[in-house]
Amino acid sequence: MPVVLFDRTQLPFAPWKNGGGRTSEIARLPRGASMDAFDWRASIAEISADGPFSAFVGVDRVLILLDGDGVRLRSSDGRVAHSLDEPLVPFMFSGDDAITASLIGGASSDFNVMTRRNAVRADVAVLRRDEMLGECSAGLVLALRGTWLANATFPRAQTGTVQPVHSLTANTGMWWDGEPLKWNLTTRDAEAALIAVRVWRTADQGES
Repeated sequence: MPVVLFDRTQLPFAPWKNGGGRTSEIARLPRGASMDAFDWRASIAEISADGPFSAFVGVDRVLILLDGDGVRLRSSDGRVAHSLDEPLVPFMFSGDDAITASLIGGASSDFNVMTRRNAVRADVAVLRRDEMLGECSAGLVLALRGTWLANATFPRAQTGTVQPVHSLTANTGMWWDGEPLKWNLTTRDAEAALIAVRVWRTADQGES
């Protein structure tokens, strides 16, 4: 599957059933999978009112506050009690938990990664300087601040293969699935920030 480029500002929105917000879906894999059958999913949600999160049994979740004052997350059994109020700091929790979100101030937006536990796992990080993103068969990057160059390396490609380079500005990104890739991510901007997600099949042991 080729690399898919996207622009956060151009993603379509879908309202939540409870009216508490809306979501822009970036990727849901495999393509065509239902919300009960995806292996991994990435999206951006806008939360405008207090209310419950949908439950996703067997799914692990990571949230990153992008804009706004944030939300307080609390599970019905009290095991989760977290204030998502610091931008660009990943927070992981189980989709099995019945979570209620309460706005700390005004509306906020967050980046969301979901991975089905018995199929895949994900590493989610916020980069602020040059870094080599190690080989993984699926993943996503989203530039938040500054301009980034993403230079792809195909670990199994023959010598002399032309490697694609993508220029990512704020609010643009890319994702891929099914193609082992490494990425050399570079920026010249002192205040740059980029979300990097690496996704592995649970059975894979050789990728790093």
